Amino acid sequence: MDMWGSFFEHALIFFNLLILSYFVVGNGVYTALMVMSLRAIWIHSRRLAYQGLTELRGSSLTPPVTIIVPAWNEERIIVETVRSALGVDYPCISVIVVDDGSTDSTLKRLAAAFKLAPMDQVYHPALPTSAVRCFYSNPHVPNLLVVHKQRGGKPDALNTGINLCRTPYFCCLDADCILERDSLLRLMDPILRSPRETIVSGGIVRIINGCTGRNGQIVKLGLPATSLERFQVVEYLRSFLTGRNGWSLLGGTVIVSGALALFQHKAVMEVGGFSADTVTEDMDLIITLRHWAAKNKRDIEMSFTSDPVCWTECPASLTMLSRQRRRWQLGLCQTLQKHRKMLFRRRYGMVGLFSLPFHFYVEGLGTIVEFLGYLLVPLSFFAGLMFPALLILLILLGLAYGGFLSVGAVLLEEMTYRRYPRPRDLLVLLAYAMLENVGYRQLILFFRVQGTMKFLVGSHRWEKVMHKGESLASDATHLTPASADVSTGKAG
Repeated sequence: MDMWGSFFEHALIFFNLLILSYFVVGNGVYTALMVMSLRAIWIHSRRLAYQGLTELRGSSLTPPVTIIVPAWNEERIIVETVRSALGVDYPCISVIVVDDGSTDSTLKRLAAAFKLAPMDQVYHPALPTSAVRCFYSNPHVPNLLVVHKQRGGKPDALNTGINLCRTPYFCCLDADCILERDSLLRLMDPILRSPRETIVSGGIVRIINGCTGRNGQIVKLGLPATSLERFQVVEYLRSFLTGRNGWSLLGGTVIVSGALALFQHKAVMEVGGFSADTVTEDMDLIITLRHWAAKNKRDIEMSFTSDPVCWTECPASLTMLSRQRRRWQLGLCQTLQKHRKMLFRRRYGMVGLFSLPFHFYVEGLGTIVEFLGYLLVPLSFFAGLMFPALLILLILLGLAYGGFLSVGAVLLEEMTYRRYPRPRDLLVLLAYAMLENVGYRQLILFFRVQGTMKFLVGSHRWEKVMHKGESLASDATHLTPASADVSTGKAG
């Protein structure tokens, strides 16, 4: 009995040290990223205020871009998403919407809103995809092509768009997102200004809940009505303004949101496009490109800029939020497992030596460590195996300091972009930033643990997040039989 008691005592002490190191490493890295992000955003804002985007807008060197919109059952928002894509301020754009076998009115609403008709077009896929059934176009909207295909999943739909892309760069845009007018110019700016070959340029995603839109554009900013959505606003600010901006400065980017990202067409074709191996195809592609660049000794860069904005609807219910976060965590684990041979390898630079190990320890393994910590730390304290000072330190690192990082992200937003003009909005966000780590963080942690467990049992099921589409509800809701008849036509 004494032997087992001693073993249990030493195990608890070891775990206490493990969770302490988890919070120290995680919070330490995120603090460094926030400091670097502050400097980078300040410099970027000053340069843009001085130079602006006029030169880029009028230059003959600005390359054309294709916007690829994969869609599956997005009838509520798809028309406004396409309107925002067609309305971007950019010298030369094309928009390809890939309807991935939707079973709702997605295709009908597109046909009605843009007066589309079936057309003949030869399709020779360089990347293998499921069968294309028909193409739709309107000669009066020559830069819009809608593809209706057999259901194959989001990576398959994206690869279909890549096969049809004829421009040197393409932009991935989720079907439930709204682009700001100058987003593409801001995404292209670091590509043209960098002395290195930049093959990926990512931007920030913000939450549209609480905002008002018209004709594919945001006309009035506002905060969501519910606490669940407001916590996500804070979470997105912290993730994008500090985390991703900081990793970009270090050259350790492994995550670029597939909701808004610009890719070099040639590089993506060389690695075989998007893979269906994981449920987070965007992260998987980024790391695949890193592997490809190291193998072929290509000096590439992946940039993140914090002002190209697209707006997306966040989950408004616990059911949808749980689906989203389980999928994100499942995809993270799948991607880290798929690319595990890059861990601690010097040939992959900052990504292999620092970024991937950090994501493995803090974002992957750390999920289980933190979850067990909420159970075992109190047990250790009441068993007399933890000093009160250590318990206070863990509380400060796990809860109070996390709130400090969230407050820092909100203040960073206010000092730079000031997207929310009302002082009341700032005060509300600061309040939610301080409260985020008590309740909401533990809820998200629980969903992430579920995602990790799904990975451990080998689940690959994609959990669809359904959106209400209330902020930018399409006006193409009433279709006449004539305008809605898009059932005929075949691909050439």
